[in-house]
Amino acid sequence: MKVKLEDICKVVVRFSEIDQMQVVWHGSYVKYLEDGRESFGRHYPGIGYADIAASGKYAPIVDMHVKYYAPLALNDVAVIRTRYVYKMGARLDYSYEIRRERDNALCIKATTTQLFIDESGALMLESPDYYTEWQKKYGIGQEDE
Repeated sequence: MKVKLEDICKVVVRFSEIDQMQVVWHGSYVKYLEDGRESFGRHYPGIGYADIAASGKYAPIVDMHVKYYAPLALNDVAVIRTRYVYKMGARLDYSYEIRRERDNALCIKATTTQLFIDESGALMLESPDYYTEWQKKYGIGQEDE
């Protein structure tokens, strides 16, 4: 059985996030994805940014894909759905959908991949212990592939 972990958070579009066309600048969506990951980490404690930092390990983004469908504008509410995607290895993968709250229009679909690196900056081939424990806590493992 596949385990589905997801979080939904909302962000109100600020003036600093729009461009000359009065819609959200494409680069601002990257911040919304980070908002989604932060909210996900609070909802499912153990792999949030504070947890990663406390471990002495790092998890930089190494891959990101974003597909744009409809714009957000000033004062729109962005509904950010963040889903954990299990993949074997020392990595964190997420998929996202951002919708406009007022009409439920799909604005973007995206994915990110983060790889774990150790204190010296070396790529980790094995998952950190805290991440393995987190996966066990939520019943995530080989059967989810």
